[in-house]
Amino acid sequence: MKIVFIGIGSIAKKHIKAIRKIEPQTVIFALRSSKDALPYEAVNDFYEYDDIKEIVPDFIIISNPTSKHFETIQKLLPYRIPLFIEKPVFAELGHDEVIKEIEDKQILTYVACDMRFMDCLKWLHQYMAEHKEEVRINEINVYCGSYLPEWRPGKDFRKCYSSIPELGGGVHIDLIHDVDYVYWIFGKPKENHAVFRNVSSLEIRAYDYANFNLIYPSFCANVVLNYYRRDSKRFMEILFDNCTWTVDMMKNEITSSTGEVIYRSEQTGGDEYEAQMCYFMQLVKKGATASMNSAAEAYDVLSICLDK
Repeated sequence: MKIVFIGIGSIAKKHIKAIRKIEPQTVIFALRSSKDALPYEAVNDFYEYDDIKEIVPDFIIISNPTSKHFETIQKLLPYRIPLFIEKPVFAELGHDEVIKEIEDKQILTYVACDMRFMDCLKWLHQYMAEHKEEVRINEINVYCGSYLPEWRPGKDFRKCYSSIPELGGGVHIDLIHDVDYVYWIFGKPKENHAVFRNVSSLEIRAYDYANFNLIYPSFCANVVLNYYRRDSKRFMEILFDNCTWTVDMMKNEITSSTGEVIYRSEQTGGDEYEAQMCYFMQLVKKGATASMNSAAEAYDVLSICLDK
């Protein structure tokens, strides 16, 4: 296969690692902004969008800053090439026409929410699909807290895109995964409300706290996200009539308040990237025009995260 990258930062490098593990013979190209850009091992540089016509890639990975996704997708749509888009799909709303054009042209898109490939969440998704008529949920609580200054060692966190609203930063969309998997497992909420703040000791301009209330017909899901927790935690609680399940994403397991281990996986960090990439590569090979998280679906999730 031939794959083109638009943007080759830290996330792109994770995708490259996954690609080389899945299909080592893949030829990788990257659009670079300058011929002075530092080379990346076994990646072929090019400098103009028009060069894509000569490359004829099997698909394109958009992994540049979120704030550039809209203009990048606009430039790529005429090529009618499948698009693997790093989350979130855009930094803002108001791009309905682009979503419609993608659908009208039947261009395969997938927005990378790799937590959908975490074993414990995959198991829960399947369980809820099979038992949704049998179980009664009264409440869901989701929490993700981690310490932004430790995300990128050796870099000033205040200068990274996560801290800069104009680049698409802010915990409300940076950690979109935790809203996305609720949407994926339990469906689209009937209503949503949110509170955003940036008053912590981090002193950044982007939001460092978000609290979402997602309203479903018979329960509410509360999602709390922050950038300032030093002892990282990421979990979901599901309050059934007779017990509470805790889905611990850091342990990749599901336990019950009764003491029972419902599900446990030995999957390690990074495996989701490989599983996600393998999934998309198979879609491309089959000539598919739809994915489990199309640009349209990701746009819906983004609207929740922007409280629209």
